[in-house]
Amino acid sequence: MKIVYNWLKDFVDVKATPDELASRLALSGTNIGSIENGPHGAVIDAEVSSNRPDCLGHYGIAREVSAIFNVPLKPVTPRPKEISGAKATEAASVEIQSPELCGRFTARVIRGAKIQPSPQWLKDRLEASGVASINNVVDATNYVMLELGHALHAFDYDKVRDHRIVVRAAKPKEKIRTLDGIERTLEPGICMICDGDGSRPVGIGGIMGGAETEISFSTKNILLECAWFDPIAIRRAARTLKLHTEASTRFGRGADPEMAELASRRCAELILQLAGGELLAGVVDVYPGKRAPKKIILTRRELLRVMGADVPDKQIEASLSALGFAPVRVDQNRGAEGSLLAAWECTQPSWRAEVEREIDLIEEVARIYGLDKFPPRLPAARIGAARLPHYEAEARLRERLIGLGYREIITIPHVAEDRDALFRPPDAQPARLANPLSEEANVLKSTGIVTMAAALEWNLNRGQRNLRLFEIGRHYRLRGAESVETPILTLGATGQAREKGLYDLPRDYSFADLKGDVDALGVLANSFTWNESGPAWLHPARRGTFALNHESLGEAGELTRRIADQLKLRQEIFLAELRLAPLYSAIREAKESRKYEPIPRFPAVERDFSLLLADGTHFSDVVAAIRAIGIREVANIEAVDLFRGKNVPAGQYSLLVRVTFQSRETTLTEAQLSDFSARIIAALEKQLSAHLRAS
Repeated sequence: MKIVYNWLKDFVDVKATPDELASRLALSGTNIGSIENGPHGAVIDAEVSSNRPDCLGHYGIAREVSAIFNVPLKPVTPRPKEISGAKATEAASVEIQSPELCGRFTARVIRGAKIQPSPQWLKDRLEASGVASINNVVDATNYVMLELGHALHAFDYDKVRDHRIVVRAAKPKEKIRTLDGIERTLEPGICMICDGDGSRPVGIGGIMGGAETEISFSTKNILLECAWFDPIAIRRAARTLKLHTEASTRFGRGADPEMAELASRRCAELILQLAGGELLAGVVDVYPGKRAPKKIILTRRELLRVMGADVPDKQIEASLSALGFAPVRVDQNRGAEGSLLAAWECTQPSWRAEVEREIDLIEEVARIYGLDKFPPRLPAARIGAARLPHYEAEARLRERLIGLGYREIITIPHVAEDRDALFRPPDAQPARLANPLSEEANVLKSTGIVTMAAALEWNLNRGQRNLRLFEIGRHYRLRGAESVETPILTLGATGQAREKGLYDLPRDYSFADLKGDVDALGVLANSFTWNESGPAWLHPARRGTFALNHESLGEAGELTRRIADQLKLRQEIFLAELRLAPLYSAIREAKESRKYEPIPRFPAVERDFSLLLADGTHFSDVVAAIRAIGIREVANIEAVDLFRGKNVPAGQYSLLVRVTFQSRETTLTEAQLSDFSARIIAALEKQLSAHLRAS
């Protein structure tokens, strides 16, 4: 909402400069985007929150200024001259067939108007507000909308069949050509403004008028509409039609139904001033949705409990009065200033439908009084604070990842369905949003990989080439009619594992680095076991799935080039995802079962085995075969070197395995070591067909 400073002063005599005014508005809850000084004076760009439709007009902002600076607000009291010989109720009629869509509809008739360009002062104010000038009548409706915050529409009276307006719900596949020249297909439930017998649509209620009855330079007579439409229906219709206008913004947030007649009268006055003509007496006002004003009680006791400090009686009453709540002291001690038992009965203004409870009134008092005047304090805790059961496990996991060089990210779970489908498991059913913010965010992510890939893409496109990221979050899927949220950890890496240094050569990140990082997490839970498999979006030769205690936990690998090209990722991308609930349980169990042992007094001895193994035999198979022998003195098994090539038979490879032996009871003798070595070689030959490589 662009606030023209000089226009604002038509309603309130504020002495503050535009900068001071913007600062005070910001402190009271109206976010200020910018201040521009142009040919029409200062223009303040205010970012009005969705619950404050009353501030989508200069008069609503003036009311805020009046309360903040404690200066009077000038009332708007238009008195257009009406002719006595004809009545609006005789010249036009209105029927509301769908009161759930339209709660009020007013119509006035002006005869003999002259359509022409607007005067310069009007053009200047519209231009400063970001609205283009069209003609004097249309400009008058836009001017009043920006002034009072209530949208209006002018019809060519002579083009309205039978001079009769019918408000109804749209029929299936019904069509209308709107003012922008586009023919639109409507859906049931959209509010339509029709004429005659109700068969011809002439406007989409609360959004945009129709082309068939628009004001042109040949128009002589005007039917002026000012109505109130249900905000939920307007938001749904605007989203369905993908048609967002100044009118839909105001009605979709909840316009003031009581403002309809006043805005109509103000616009009629302005049209008579700009275009001449005669205003028929009275107004056609159909108002099926009238509601009784709501009473709300504010007590000092609750104000003190919530804010922790007092506000003087006069300040409370002045602030609420300026905002239109008409406070009346109703407690038994109403003559006593500052009484702890003080209570005020307030009447909810028609333009503040969102204020429904005592806490809302406390917020109004506090923001006008000044939040900086309340001392900061922590609220009293009603229950003791307690850490989540998995807090410690998650803290250790996060600490380990940061130590490995990863940085934590937090992403929004709303994603595009086509992106999600690239990584979604075939048996997973996506969780689609009923009211998505956009087509690019219409499902909840069914895997954390989709948002991790997007984060890597975003950073690479901005020159960040070496990345290691992790996210602790959830993925969302449907299991029949049940929604399932699963806590997950997602890893993403690309670029160099080691950058060039004075003594180091650069090295690219590889699948081995990713597997090593995942295994470093597995150490917290007594290690993972790996298998050569994985989803289709991972490279067939550089991927794997891992399990914990024979329960599948996740997958890791390099993103396949097919999908990387689709996402325009030119670097090798490495991704991993694992479920957190089993990991947290295993970390907790590992901690509880941990036992401390004294450092062995006797020396360790290493023996190297240079093995010839068949392709397809894994190091994990070697470890399992050695462990299965049951030699208690085997302290550690590690792979030292791998070789393929000259002097190694085809279909085989050479693996140097180092086994460390250590006893806690005695020094191992050569005879014992020879026996252990022989048993290991025999087991490897029998189970894996391995052979010692000739030296």
